[in-house]
This record gives sequence, structure tokens and C-alpha cells, in this order.
Amino acid sequence: MDINAIAALATENSQNQTTQAVQIAVLKKAMELQGQGALQLIQAATQGAPNNPPNLGNSVDTFV
Repeated sequence: MDINAIAALATENSQNQTTQAVQIAVLKKAMELQGQGALQLIQAATQGAPNNPPNLGNSVDTFV
């Protein structure tokens, strides 16, 4: 094998490893942000709706 081919192969391998490491870091950050968003949605959904004033719902109008 030619020494230049070996050097090119080593460089390509190193670039691939760096690219993969960056892609994994971006994926982890995206998953972390999605998790935070999901937690915020769950917290918002579990908070009770404000109560209606006491005069609402005491009577029902019915027309026949």
C-alpha cells in the first residue's frame, strides 16, 4: 500500500469519527429539549383550570 493512501484513509477515518461524535451530541441535545418540552406540557395539563364564579351553573333554562 502506498503511504499516501494510508494517510488518506487515516484522515478519512478521523473525520468520520468527528462527524459521528458531533451528530450524536446534536441528537442528545435535541432529545433533551424534547424532554423538557414534554415535561412542560405535562405540568401545564395537570394544573387545574380556574374555578368558575359561584353564580355560574346554579340554574338551567329549559324551553319545551
